[in-house]
Amino acid sequence: MFPCGSLLICRSIQAWSWIISVSNSHIRPCHNNAQRPFILGIETSCDDSASAIVSSDGQILGEYIHSQQISHLRFGGIIPPVAQDFHRKHIENVVSQTFKNANLSCNEIDAIAVTNRPGLPLSLLVGVRYAKFLARKHNKPIIPIHHMQAHALMARMTSDIPYPYLCILLSGGHALLTLVKSACEFYLLGQTLDDAPGEALDKIARRLKLRNLPRYNCISGGAAIELAAARGQVSAKYPFPLPLSQYRDCQFSFAGLKNAATRQIALEEQFLDLAPDAVLPDYENFCANYLNAVTRHISQRAKRAMLFVEKESLIHPKDQKILVISGGVARNDAIFNGVSEMASTMSFKTVRPEKNLCNDNGTMIAWNGMETFLEQRNLTVSYDNIDIFSKASIGFDMIEKVKNKNISTK
Repeated sequence: MFPCGSLLICRSIQAWSWIISVSNSHIRPCHNNAQRPFILGIETSCDDSASAIVSSDGQILGEYIHSQQISHLRFGGIIPPVAQDFHRKHIENVVSQTFKNANLSCNEIDAIAVTNRPGLPLSLLVGVRYAKFLARKHNKPIIPIHHMQAHALMARMTSDIPYPYLCILLSGGHALLTLVKSACEFYLLGQTLDDAPGEALDKIARRLKLRNLPRYNCISGGAAIELAAARGQVSAKYPFPLPLSQYRDCQFSFAGLKNAATRQIALEEQFLDLAPDAVLPDYENFCANYLNAVTRHISQRAKRAMLFVEKESLIHPKDQKILVISGGVARNDAIFNGVSEMASTMSFKTVRPEKNLCNDNGTMIAWNGMETFLEQRNLTVSYDNIDIFSKASIGFDMIEKVKNKNISTK
């Protein structure tokens, strides 16, 4: 069993007796159908301030989010000090609105879960400090949460997904393949060597100047690529290599695809003699080919992971074979459907959280806290032991073991 982190775990008889007694009290009539305990989740790992309260039966009792997306679009990306200022300005209101929507007070929750790793240090600091403030004021235990583990567990709140299962985590900052054995037991099979898929999609959308078109000027780059690709066709006009095809592991690399796309855009613009602010006339077909290349790469690495866990009996033949796709990029239907098509040939069922729960949100932090709370692990009332980490491994590293198996995939 590999722990979620190195933080001290409060296991004293007195602490657990106190937690159990709290769990059976203060139930308001409006929540008599919701099952205790109730967990508050606080998320500030990047640019969104979010919180939520969930019950053990998976009900969202209240949630609230303040998005900074429109503000950061003006800067062309997230600027950490600016993001921190937004968090400081809005965190108290975000949490207060969550309690208001849930018709609960802080005294009526059983624990506070907060993201403390990985993420932007300046952003993480705001959420952790506010969680400590609430915990001290109301005498509540804190559950420190790994942001990517929370994404991996999110689908379990609304779908029947037994352990163990495979999970692909795709976002603007991460690309991970992991085997999830429990709320605190993860095995890392592969990760990105350079860019993350969300980052690669956003940068190409920016290079294509899609924001110059009214249809795309108020949405993220990844969403713009998906929308444009849906109106285009995959063809041989824009060829893309399959990254890392010579390496028999589960690692990802999106920098090569991004660089190949950048070169092709430059060549096409030069050939057509376009004005500096002009968009490629064929941009929809270009997006379709680029998105198809990203999907093929993700699918190939996931297929090798499926073969590996079967060969190593990490998922037994009697187990239900499930592949969860989560993270912000999991909202992309082209990627989800493409990977699902591949997974079906391997007898894996694909599941993703509801689309509004794929992006960073407080609900996933609260639910991760709930699963941890129910396993009675990693709770702490020694708040000084909770620190922030900009980087953190998702679990036990099995990347070299995957590589040494030398598994071939078509």
